[in-house]
Amino acid sequence: MDFTRRDTLALGAGATAMALLPLSAVAQADPNAELVGAPDEFLAGADAGTGDLTLTAPEIAENGNTVPISIDAPGAVEVRVYALGNPTPGVAAFRFGPLAGSQAASTRIRLAGTQDVQAIAKMADGSYQTAMKTVKVTIGGCGG
Repeated sequence: MDFTRRDTLALGAGATAMALLPLSAVAQADPNAELVGAPDEFLAGADAGTGDLTLTAPEIAENGNTVPISIDAPGAVEVRVYALGNPTPGVAAFRFGPLAGSQAASTRIRLAGTQDVQAIAKMADGSYQTAMKTVKVTIGGCGG
């Protein structure tokens, strides 16, 4: 394949733009978050109210190994997701930087059986919001 000078400049400009794109502009799963604790540890004694936090999960999951969930938390700086019936309840943590276009994320989680899934969002003003959804699992994903 032959590259013209114009093609080379266009590729170089694209690579430069990608290198300069701030990483805080997108939500990222936080691998350093301590997820083994219960929701009470994340709340640290604060009360969580309801608000704009939306947790979307299927009502019935045929296989607990891959249950799709998504969260939408306008104004959140961090969101943690807990599967309250799992041996280790913490399943996901997301942090949103100041340049994030929206505070939303989706992932797949593993559920041991029918249980409640809870999302807790820490808002920019320091308050907490929570949302909960019950997911019925027909085949457990944690060895069940």
